[in-house]
Amino acid sequence: MSIVATEKRDIRALSLPEMETALADWGEPRFRARQLYEWLWVKMVKDFDDMTNLSKELRARLKEQFTLFALFEDKVQHSADGTVKTRWITHDGHRIESVLIPVREDERYTVCVSTQVGCSLTCAFCATGRMGRKRNLESAEIFDQVTGVNAQSIEAFGRPLTNVVYMGMGEPLLTYANTMESIARLTAPPPQGLGMAARRITVSTAGIAKMIRKLADDGFRSNLALSLHAADDRKRNEIMPINESNNLAALMEALEYFYKKTKNRISYEYIAFERFNDSLEDAARLVQLCRRQFPVRVNIIEYNPIEGVVFEKSDENRLNAFAACLAREGVTVTVRRSRGKDIDAACGQLANKG
Repeated sequence: MSIVATEKRDIRALSLPEMETALADWGEPRFRARQLYEWLWVKMVKDFDDMTNLSKELRARLKEQFTLFALFEDKVQHSADGTVKTRWITHDGHRIESVLIPVREDERYTVCVSTQVGCSLTCAFCATGRMGRKRNLESAEIFDQVTGVNAQSIEAFGRPLTNVVYMGMGEPLLTYANTMESIARLTAPPPQGLGMAARRITVSTAGIAKMIRKLADDGFRSNLALSLHAADDRKRNEIMPINESNNLAALMEALEYFYKKTKNRISYEYIAFERFNDSLEDAARLVQLCRRQFPVRVNIIEYNPIEGVVFEKSDENRLNAFAACLAREGVTVTVRRSRGKDIDAACGQLANKG
């Protein structure tokens, strides 16, 4: 495997009609483009030389004019609880991570994918934010994570993926076009895509109001999760700087707009920090946010320790009391226990360690 910087265009950024036009300009018959497309999106080859039903001359010209920005497996770690974390290396030498989360008793096999190399949002509790943002991932690089982990799931568990969550490294709504293109590919029928139902896909955002509205205007069909983590602006500003320009009032209005136009499921992700956001007063404020003009469910998440961060996970009794308070007020709430902590694969821990 060679890793080189290049200014060539990624061949997978071309649609099938664009491939047909490019190859026709070279005097190639129309069916050659379909053969090329099949190699790229069905057989998922990572080298033009592997496209054995194309002539050597055509393969050489493709290599001269285009590149193929595929991901290569760099490191795989297995957790005691069955979680699998994979580190991938990109064509330009960056490393990103995705996580396979099997819940076999529910026959649910979920991949958590990354959308950026690092992240620019600097949330106080997240290891990825400490990396800074190196670049956005291309839509094909996001798609490659899903197909790669899907193969892992079939090999390890005998089952394909059932769900995709955009909750890995990066902020999906800051690489909006690439995120949407990757979802379009995932939901496209075979052989163009994986044929996954849109409702099996969830995009998580730290909260960018104008982009939530854009999702609604663009006819987004998948689920939306807001990484909330605090139910008042003072606390949220303290741990999530994005809140200073996208406060809770703006986010709630955007979510109301989103639900009115799409009727898609909305959830709040809420990491419980010991004696910071886990009091009954915090729960009461969260209840108020759950009484807006759209249905919402709350997923309470255990905090996962990160080196150099002062936060601690909530005491079990405090966490349970917090969740019970929400439930008494009619809020649909789930407490999610962390998976993959022993391999730094849990929420907020993705940082290419090791």
